Amino acid sequence: MSEVRIPLAGVIGCPVAQSKSPQLQRHWLNTYGIQGHYVPLHVEPGNLEAVVRMLPSMGFVGANVTLPHKENVLALADQVTDRATLIGAANTLTFRKDGSIMADNTDGYGFITNLHQGAPDWDPTAGPAVVLGAGGACRAVVASLIEAGVPEIILSNRTRGRADQLREDFGARIRVVEWVQAGNAVEEAALLVNTTSLGMVGKPRLRVPLDGLRSDAVVTDLIYAPLKTDMLAYAEEIGCTVVDGLGMLLHQAVPGFERWFGQRPEVDNATRAAALR
Repeated sequence: MSEVRIPLAGVIGCPVAQSKSPQLQRHWLNTYGIQGHYVPLHVEPGNLEAVVRMLPSMGFVGANVTLPHKENVLALADQVTDRATLIGAANTLTFRKDGSIMADNTDGYGFITNLHQGAPDWDPTAGPAVVLGAGGACRAVVASLIEAGVPEIILSNRTRGRADQLREDFGARIRVVEWVQAGNAVEEAALLVNTTSLGMVGKPRLRVPLDGLRSDAVVTDLIYAPLKTDMLAYAEEIGCTVVDGLGMLLHQAVPGFERWFGQRPEVDNATRAAALR
């Protein structure tokens, strides 16, 4: 008689000590009384393939993936979802019983679900979204906004070439503007999204002028340290609906937990408190 194995999952990164995923996932395991474990896995880039291929035989049912591995892990998967292919990165691996690996990207799902939860009256078709940045997180945001039906995405990045590449990849609904013109673009925003690290603890401030921002706009920042960035504080002051970045982190974790442990977790105030501990 074979012994029932306790399911294991973890987060793969380098570094990984700063990740909030372990405390979040352990909160859900405790809340739902699930026998399972979720651990941080510091993996150097040169060891990525060896570690990922070893995990299923150690009892792992899946793993989250964070920097710098989100792009390289695609090549190790037997199946890659359409959205992970479109974004060009994966943040969620599922190890199937037959030994195969599925790679998915749930960042866009986390972003759009957080937006709907934090701004329930937001109408994707109400007008343009102005998106600041053009990195990996931005690709997930843009993909989810297009899928939600946003009519136009005005994209601005400090390095113009990266923004142009996104337009090439995602099509004519993207309009690229120079970084020095981003303040003017903000005037058109029904939704304003910061996907850059500007404004994060230990990083330079976001210096895009916001004085043209409409008071009926929805404003969200992917940063969650601090929870209320200068951009969000200003937007809230003039009457905008603001959505902090913590919810994206929480919601992107839901699909993986459900696949690995068989329970769809709820993102509630207790979940937020657990992630902030």
